[in-house]
Amino acid sequence: MLILASESPRRRELIKKITKEFTVIPANVDESSLHIPAHDLPGELSKLKAYDVYSKYPNDQVLACDTVVILHGELMGKPKSVEDAKRMLRELSGEKHVVISGYTYVSKEKEVTRTVRTYVYFNKLSEELIDAYVKSGSPMDKAGAYGIQDSEFNLVNHIEGSFDNVIGLPVEDIKSHVFNK
Repeated sequence: MLILASESPRRRELIKKITKEFTVIPANVDESSLHIPAHDLPGELSKLKAYDVYSKYPNDQVLACDTVVILHGELMGKPKSVEDAKRMLRELSGEKHVVISGYTYVSKEKEVTRTVRTYVYFNKLSEELIDAYVKSGSPMDKAGAYGIQDSEFNLVNHIEGSFDNVIGLPVEDIKSHVFNK
């Protein structure tokens, strides 16, 4: 059985593009224990998460993923408050940033750890748009305080790379490097 080591509802939806047969068992990892450059964080965290779950279920396949948003070399986590979300969106407004997902797949047969980058170009955002978006509640549980799938708010001008990666799971890369589909 494939185990998705993530509580993310977005990852649960995206994994269905690969398989309908999976179960969810979140990893129990202290993410604050890693003190490494932001660009390396997703790959290392995905390994920790995958092996945490795999150690308990060694006869299964485990897929773990971690996604970060980086603007001007700085990590943008999930907003801590409404004001923090507005600050992040103001910083992203009119800018290019990178979304990096690291994923690790572990089974008896193989281990794959990869990182996938997508460059995201934001539109210039008005204060009214930022206020309306934050009021919707959508940015509050997302790295960088936005969801690319929230298309009705017209936050993103264009991307270079994988749309699914920005949501939180690089489906195309996983298909080709893990499941060879």
